[in-house]
Amino acid sequence: MSKILIIYTGGTVGMIYDDKTKALRPIGFNEIRNNLPELYRMGIDFYVYAFNPPIDSSDMQPEIWVELASIIEDRYDRYDGFVILHGSDTMAFTASALSFMLENLSKPVILTGSQLPIGKIRTDAKENIITAMEIACSRHNGTTVSMVPEVCIYFDFSLFRGNRSKKYNAEKFEAFYTMNYPQLAEAGIDIKFKHQFILPPPVQPLKVHKELETNITVLKLFPGITRKAVEATLSVPGLKGVIMETFGSGNTNTQSWFIESIKKVVDNGAIVVDITQCDGGSVELGKYETSQHLMEIGVVSGHDMTFEAAVTKLMFVLGQGLPLEETKTMIETSLRGELTPIEVY
Repeated sequence: MSKILIIYTGGTVGMIYDDKTKALRPIGFNEIRNNLPELYRMGIDFYVYAFNPPIDSSDMQPEIWVELASIIEDRYDRYDGFVILHGSDTMAFTASALSFMLENLSKPVILTGSQLPIGKIRTDAKENIITAMEIACSRHNGTTVSMVPEVCIYFDFSLFRGNRSKKYNAEKFEAFYTMNYPQLAEAGIDIKFKHQFILPPPVQPLKVHKELETNITVLKLFPGITRKAVEATLSVPGLKGVIMETFGSGNTNTQSWFIESIKKVVDNGAIVVDITQCDGGSVELGKYETSQHLMEIGVVSGHDMTFEAAVTKLMFVLGQGLPLEETKTMIETSLRGELTPIEVY
């Protein structure tokens, strides 16, 4: 019998309608279990680690990612897989962060949740939790090798690589997609795994990283952005890194004041990562003249990383305390399948 640890952090999945207040309130895992009797019919030996009180995912912080990574590290040898119940709003951030923090992961870590509370009749929580549990138990035939040895998000009949995922819809059950990477599995009558897209099992033992550098900022460009706005964003004391959301394949305006502002940050030792505002496609520095200047002053390409992956990867890589050039190389290198090298485009 497979042994699974459910880590309940909170989120919509753990909400119930309160008749007195006429509003949704968070509940503990015992109430979730009472609304999901199917758990006892699955033939899975499961245990629960519950955050108390439950955390709204809008309050998710890097400190909680470290706690989640530590929970998995401490119990890694005791369980065959892990299912994290999490609010959908920041689920892609948590999945991305954990993918970098859990190096050489050989067991499934599946994040899931719901768009409707588990107490609602039409809730999507039951299917999401049940199938996430089944995926966490899945093994290759006749072996103990996990079918999905990576951090994933399961939502609405689809399994996605965690660090490729993005929440794109706040109203549909189909809340997530991975624009630049295929689904890892699709759940219908059977769960059909797409093995060619799943990371291979690692050779080395699990290594957990817990140092994250959070002194970073985000510069999102738009036509008409002012010098004052750019300089204010980049004037954070001790700034270590910048995620710069640019146009198309990595383009920015070429006004001298803008290039000078970015160059000043780079010269001060901060890492500036260029990612596209488009959900699909990749940054190609130097393809157009409007990005040639960025490459010349030392801006790093984020390739086709999602915003969520770029933010958490920058925190992770900066937390390693490596020399500048090695840090830049790591940003541009696929560590956990989070980016596609530009050569394939």
